[in-house]
Amino acid sequence: MGRNIRKRRSSMATKAVAASAALALGGGGLIWANFYASAHESNSSGQNQTKAANAAAQVATISCPDVGQKLTNVPKGAKQGVATELANLDKQITEAYTRLASTRQAQANDASFVQNAITGPLKEKRAATIDRIRINITRSGGQFNSSLSQLAACTTQAANNTNAGQGQGNGQQNNGQNNGNQNNGNQNNGGQNNGNAGQNNGGQQNNGNAGQAQNGQGGNGPVAADFVDITKVQGNAALGVGQNGLAANGNSGSKGTFTSSCGTNGNDNHNTDNVIVAPGVTNGAHHLHDYVGNQNNDAFASDQELAGASTSCQNQGDKSSYFWPVLRLQDGTQDFDQNNDGGGKEGNVGKILQASQAQIKFVGNKKGNVVAMPTALRIITGDAKAFVNGNANANVNWSCTGFENKVQLKDQYPICPQGSQVVRTSNFQSCWDGQNIDSANHRTHVSFVQADGTCANGFKAIPQLQVRLVYNVPAPKLQNGTVVNPYAVDTFPENLHKPITDHNDFINFFSTNLMNKMVNCINTGKKCK
Repeated sequence: MGRNIRKRRSSMATKAVAASAALALGGGGLIWANFYASAHESNSSGQNQTKAANAAAQVATISCPDVGQKLTNVPKGAKQGVATELANLDKQITEAYTRLASTRQAQANDASFVQNAITGPLKEKRAATIDRIRINITRSGGQFNSSLSQLAACTTQAANNTNAGQGQGNGQQNNGQNNGNQNNGNQNNGGQNNGNAGQNNGGQQNNGNAGQAQNGQGGNGPVAADFVDITKVQGNAALGVGQNGLAANGNSGSKGTFTSSCGTNGNDNHNTDNVIVAPGVTNGAHHLHDYVGNQNNDAFASDQELAGASTSCQNQGDKSSYFWPVLRLQDGTQDFDQNNDGGGKEGNVGKILQASQAQIKFVGNKKGNVVAMPTALRIITGDAKAFVNGNANANVNWSCTGFENKVQLKDQYPICPQGSQVVRTSNFQSCWDGQNIDSANHRTHVSFVQADGTCANGFKAIPQLQVRLVYNVPAPKLQNGTVVNPYAVDTFPENLHKPITDHNDFINFFSTNLMNKMVNCINTGKKCK
């Protein structure tokens, strides 16, 4: 179990010598500078200049249908093979995006370059991979939905496309989930990409519409439009809401709470794996996670190993794993993973920020009692690919201390006033199908409560996990349409560090006794630890 990447903090943390140097990262980094310069530099061919500007304005990233979210049934004997192939799909998109980012001049000179050299070959690779998924499933006696073969083709996405991936998300099975506030106007109000496509970080070039995706130290975001002064946002929120805008508990039903104190990852337990969606695959997340609670979580951890692991939680009966993407300050600092997969090589750069608080709390159901969670229950809330997938599974809450009961942001990072801290809150699904600890798409075995607070489809109410992370973040500055010293959550590189991609993961390894105590506390209205 020694694969966990543990960050070694040091006062010797090096600085990038110049903002432009940060554009070429770790050998496999994302390189934009030459292309964006070519969009406006003197050239005898005005046609090429126009091509360059247009290409940059129109193509920012690659959007591929999420095959994993469409899977409904994978036989036990096929699970590892399918997980490996799904991870291959993610790797292919990452490689294609990196090629997209590093060939801007070729794209400017040849209108068919992206299709011929990037999305065309990507489609062929994806088709072969999807077929291997079919073989894995059918060999194990399962049924393969032939429509999945139609998901091989990917598209390029414009920099100013504020409806990123909306169509792809529409058909996803949400099992009673209701997006509610997720599409409350904020996502489509133009704020996410409001025309300031030339924004960039500090001294990097500002070339009008050419530079939308250039922003940020890693070359793939964030941009100025991803930030908003929270003091200027109209109040829109209430505390304790889930994806559908509803609190799990209230003034009736099971009103108790259970809090687990597990620290803030002060021992620097990090890796870029995800044992839920990509078991057995190194760097399956393509971004770095903080881990609290269970100390043995990496891609190769079995349930038996997780159950026998040590824990950072004060109550040793809680060996659950709580993990989320790290938050970074993009101030030119090179952190320990600058040259690593999932780190700087995939555009996740800057100083890793440790939360000043990590509050883990379980609450009840406002209509009735909750039942115990099964051991090894897995829940993912939010979507790391929401910018290209669409909002069907997005579940994001960004705010500032002192504003949490007024403003919860979905598609923008808050700029907090002096004395206020950045807050990320995740309210998990709290209805369970009563049978499965996971599902083929890692979604349909759990759901959010309905509008009346009950669980749909015969699901059972379980304690709702609420994770609140607080960070001391130097406030970014917006200057002349650019953002200076931004912060951003780690993402899959093609999702451009958009705040809508924030997400959180949980695997239950409470002891039976402690889980029973939690349920009793919640159902009897007590506040327990």
